[in-house]
Amino acid sequence: MSDIVVTVPMAFTYDGAPGAKGLIAWLAEGDAPGEPGSGEEWRFTIGIAPVISPGERVYVVCEGRLVGYSPLVRLEVYEIGNHRTASELIRAGGAVACTIPDKIRGFQGFRYRWWTREYEVPLDLSREIACARRLRTKYNGNLVV
Repeated sequence: MSDIVVTVPMAFTYDGAPGAKGLIAWLAEGDAPGEPGSGEEWRFTIGIAPVISPGERVYVVCEGRLVGYSPLVRLEVYEIGNHRTASELIRAGGAVACTIPDKIRGFQGFRYRWWTREYEVPLDLSREIACARRLRTKYNGNLVV
C-alpha cells in the first residue's frame, strides 16, 4: 500500500464559503466525512507524482493534526512546461474522519504515510462539518438535509 499524506494550508479558502479558511473551507468544498457522495470530484494539486493507485488513501493534515482521508479515485499527471510536471490527486465521496495522537506540522507536497493504520482513531468533526454545511447552504443555495 502506498497511502500518502498532504497538507491543506490553514489559509486555504473556497469561493463557495466566503470568510472560511483552513479546515472549514476544505470541508465546505467537497463531500465531507460521513456525507453521502455527491458524484462530484475534487482535485488536489501537487508537484511530483507519488506512487499511488486508485483506492489507496490520501490523508489530509490541517491545522496541526491529521483530520482524515479520502480514497484516491485517480491520479492525473501533466506537463506544465520546461520539462516540469504537476500532479492532481482526484477524490470523490467516501471521506473518513480520523486522526493520530501526534501533532503533525504542515508541509508542502506529499509524504508517504509513516504510521500504521492501527494507530488511527476516529475524529469527531461534527461541529466543523455542520459549520461547513451552513456556509455551503448560505452561499451556494444548495439544499442540505
